[in-house]
Amino acid sequence: MMSETPHPQPLAQPWARVASFCVGALPVYGDLILSPMDGYSDLPFRLICRELGSAMSYTEFVNVDNLQGRHPNRIALMKLAYDPAERPMTFQIYGHDEDRLVETALRLQELQPDIIDLNMGCYVKDIAERGAGSGMLRCPDKIERVFARLSRLLSLPVTGKIRLGWDDRTRNYKTVARIMEDSGASLIAVHGRTKAQAYKGDADWDAIAEVKQAVKIPVLGNGDVRSVADIARIKAHTGCDGVMIGRAAIGNPWIFARKDREQVTVAERVALMRRHLGLNLDFYGPALGLILFRKHAARYIRGLPGEEVLRVPLLTCETVEAFDRLIGAWQEPAGQAILVN
Repeated sequence: MMSETPHPQPLAQPWARVASFCVGALPVYGDLILSPMDGYSDLPFRLICRELGSAMSYTEFVNVDNLQGRHPNRIALMKLAYDPAERPMTFQIYGHDEDRLVETALRLQELQPDIIDLNMGCYVKDIAERGAGSGMLRCPDKIERVFARLSRLLSLPVTGKIRLGWDDRTRNYKTVARIMEDSGASLIAVHGRTKAQAYKGDADWDAIAEVKQAVKIPVLGNGDVRSVADIARIKAHTGCDGVMIGRAAIGNPWIFARKDREQVTVAERVALMRRHLGLNLDFYGPALGLILFRKHAARYIRGLPGEEVLRVPLLTCETVEAFDRLIGAWQEPAGQAILVN
C-alpha cells in the first residue's frame, strides 16, 4: 500500500541509559516527550526535540481515510516519515470507522513503527462530531472493541491519547482508561481537559492522578506544563511516568533539556533556528521548507530584543538568504540596537 519516505542520516542515540518506563516490552529512556501536534510535530521539529532530550516520537495525527487504496495521500505519507534515531517511533492515527482503523493499523506495520497510537483527544468540531478524536470518548464500547482488536492483531504495542471526556457532565476518563488497559493498551496519555474546554481553563492534574491510580500501565501527563518547574510539579502531583509537552515546546525545545527560555542565549537560539531551518529545507524543499519554518521562527524570537520589528520581516521573507541576513543582523548587539530603536 505504501512506500517508506527516505530518512535523513541518523542522529545520536538518546542520552538516557536507564529506562524511565516501558511500553509493553519496549523501554523508553527519558520522561519528557514531545506531544503530537497537528502542523508542528513533523519530522524536522521532532528531530530537534529528540536531540535535546525528548524520549520518544509521535507523528502528527493521520486520518486513516487518507491512507486508503493503492495511492494514499502524499501529505499523510510525509507525516509518517521518520528517522531511525527517533525510536521508539509512534504512529498516531484517528478515524471514526472501526474496521478502517484496524485495517490501516495493520498495514502501517509495513513501515516498521514501534507503536501505534490512537488519537482520542482531538477537539476539532469536524473530527470529534463525526466520532473520531475526542468523539470516541462518547462511545466507550467502541473504544473497547477497537483496542481489543488492535492488541490482538498487531505485533507491536497499541496506545492511546485521551482527554477527560466530552464535557464536564461526561468526564469518563477513569472508565475509558480501565477499558483501554483491559483491552490490551500498553500506555495512556492524558490531556487534563475535556473536549469542550479545548485549551481553555486549567488542566486538571487531579484527574491525571486518578488515571494513574486506576491503571497499572504507564500514564503520561499532559497539560499546562510551561516550564521546567512545572515538569517536577506535574510528576509530583500526578505520579505520572512521563510528561508530554506540546505548546510550550514550540519556540523552546530546550525544555526537553530542562532549560527555560530565559536560560537560552541568543547565540544558542540562532544556531538552533538555522539547524531547524536546514532540516525543514531538506525535508520539504526550499520553498515549502522556508514557508513552514516561519511559524517556528516567530516563536523562537518571542520575548527577545527586536522581536516586534523582526517578526513581520521574518514571517514574510521569501528566500533563505533574506532570512540569514535578518537573523545575522539580529544576532549582533549592534543589529539588535538598530532593530529596537
